[in-house]
Amino acid sequence: MLFQGKSLSAELLENGIVEFKFDAEGSVNKFDQATFQDYKAAISAINQCKEAKGVLVTSGKSNFIVGADITEFIETFKLPEEKLIPWIKDGSDVFDAFEDLNMPTIAAINGFALGGGCEMTLACDYRIADTTCSIGLPEVKLGLMPGFGGTVRLPRLIGADNAVEWMSTGRAHKPEQALAVGVLDAVVAPENLREAALNMLNDAIANKLDWRSKRQPKLEALKLSPVESVMTFSTCKGMIAANAGKHYPAPMVMVNTIETAAGLDRAGAMACENKGFAKLAKTDAATAQIGLFLADQVVKGKAKKAGKQATKVVNKAAVLGAGIMGGGIAYQSAYKGTPIIMKDINDAALDLGLTTAAGILTKLADRGRITAKKMAGVLNNITPTLSYDSVKDVDIVVEAVVENPKIKASVLAEVENNVSEDTILTSNTSTISIDLLAQSIKRKDKFCGMHFFNPVHKMPLVEVIRGKDTSDETIAAVVAYAAKMGKSPIVVNDCPGFYINRVLFPYFAGFSQLVLEGADFTAVDKVMEKQFGWPMGPAYLLDVVGIDTADHCTGVMSDGFPTRMGKLENDPVSALYNAKRFGQKNGTGFYDYGKDKRGKPTKLAAQAAYDLISVEHKAFESEEIIARLMIPMVNEVVRCLEEGVVDTAAEADMGLIYGLGFPPFRGGPIRYLETLGLDKFIAMADKYAHLGEIYQVTDGLREMAKSGKSYFTTDVKTA
Repeated sequence: MLFQGKSLSAELLENGIVEFKFDAEGSVNKFDQATFQDYKAAISAINQCKEAKGVLVTSGKSNFIVGADITEFIETFKLPEEKLIPWIKDGSDVFDAFEDLNMPTIAAINGFALGGGCEMTLACDYRIADTTCSIGLPEVKLGLMPGFGGTVRLPRLIGADNAVEWMSTGRAHKPEQALAVGVLDAVVAPENLREAALNMLNDAIANKLDWRSKRQPKLEALKLSPVESVMTFSTCKGMIAANAGKHYPAPMVMVNTIETAAGLDRAGAMACENKGFAKLAKTDAATAQIGLFLADQVVKGKAKKAGKQATKVVNKAAVLGAGIMGGGIAYQSAYKGTPIIMKDINDAALDLGLTTAAGILTKLADRGRITAKKMAGVLNNITPTLSYDSVKDVDIVVEAVVENPKIKASVLAEVENNVSEDTILTSNTSTISIDLLAQSIKRKDKFCGMHFFNPVHKMPLVEVIRGKDTSDETIAAVVAYAAKMGKSPIVVNDCPGFYINRVLFPYFAGFSQLVLEGADFTAVDKVMEKQFGWPMGPAYLLDVVGIDTADHCTGVMSDGFPTRMGKLENDPVSALYNAKRFGQKNGTGFYDYGKDKRGKPTKLAAQAAYDLISVEHKAFESEEIIARLMIPMVNEVVRCLEEGVVDTAAEADMGLIYGLGFPPFRGGPIRYLETLGLDKFIAMADKYAHLGEIYQVTDGLREMAKSGKSYFTTDVKTA
């Protein structure tokens, strides 16, 4: 053994081949500080071994290398840029040192080779993968760009245009795609990977393959003529500007880095990459997107833990109510492999539910995403019925009837008498108290809320709502079922609006108040979409949610929090509701909806909406519009954390990202708050405190600001 570390080893095999094996003590291989120390030591050991003739890079895990351990680097990213650049260079120098080994090298790639794992393979002369391989550079999803030579080596291997496409999208590629573009030299079956890699390496050692000329282009400038360079990078920049936009700086910094480095050798190009990476690491977008990744890990980790703790496994489900929502829930369960009974009281509703599921499947089939066999299998997993006889043996029931407490309570009581004693009952409700609904059933410990978002197949979030009598076993089983459905479940405690709607309606209240003061709702939508980054501005979102639904929810929130969320006089939402302008569902709301001559959907500001609101227009600065809408939302998120409605800042952020489309580049409401700065936010809120309680920050938030603590590391529950 030439070298044995905790993360990797270097062992001399026959014919002078050194096996350079990544095999960390944990479940996966990743680049952390300890691995880098081992990496340096192993390279030194190989350089000192006179018998070494070639290097075979392998993994002792089911995946090659999943990337860098971003958790170790977060604190380092806080360093000033001038200190960050040398730190990054220390890391990229190790990859250069491996590439400079005076012997041929080959990577035998199995499973994931992502980020730093992909860059490790790029530092090799040859790359051979098995059919399980998934390879790519996803750093852009963290607001970063490759930092271990990816922007230097990949363009010189596959061309600048292909490399930009790989890095700006961050997609992982199948082995056939990587082979076609030139990232891989061969693809083989998993059982043949080691032998094939050894054969190729032996050929290189015997000079049957010219490994030196294979390596050389990675050490030189890009082979692009001036005309080719202008055309390539102009096209790439145009595509990135159109797709990424101003809120995501990483793709443009990355392509500018490649362009600047195009005429330089490896050393010069690597210096450009070091500088570009440091620049991005200091951006708010990177901080937010890294935070988003870590928050997602928290949510997934809790779901995984629930799956292990669950004493009841859901193998068969039922949904009551077969409308669009019921059909969406049935589709999602069936698509992910859990058979489901779809129960309703009339055939027309069952037909609508089945049509909803079939429509989703047809679109997937038209795009080549699923086969006819898979489509048939999913539909066969959905059993429509008018009778309770079919639901007797199910493990879980999702009630999804009309949003009316009396009807829901009646249906839940009825179904409880038609299922076994250990069947879990859940209600898909967006506002009705779980504790209120629990009064209608006997086994309150086996009941909770399961709030899906529409359209079910697209929206990742499921709110699992715990009532005061809900057992931990029930919560664990429901969370595990939601995760099995492919959703991201977040457990919240029962309160008016639960978590998502509770924090959404102060945002809507801020919007309504602003409109009553003369703001043009189209101008507000434009600011919140184009500048803040929401997928829809508040007026458009209200139309999509449904003006009737929004008016109902406003009443629920007003009853629940009368001093903070009492209904506004002359509320524009109520004015539209009373005029039967219900939004997209009937084509009239804040906007009028229709189709143009080509059949494409149209959306035009409705004069009727302006007439109903009937106020004199007044211009507002963008900063005030953003403040007037976001302060109430962020304040309510903080209250939910303090009251224990939601458990952690990570879940608070992911809830709004997955449930409402909160701008990902801002990382969620708490990340946005901390990026803005608690003191600055408080000063901004105090400026508008006279407008009402929704603008008044909590004492807890003021204490957090004084102590300089973070919501991500502090438990702030006061209730």
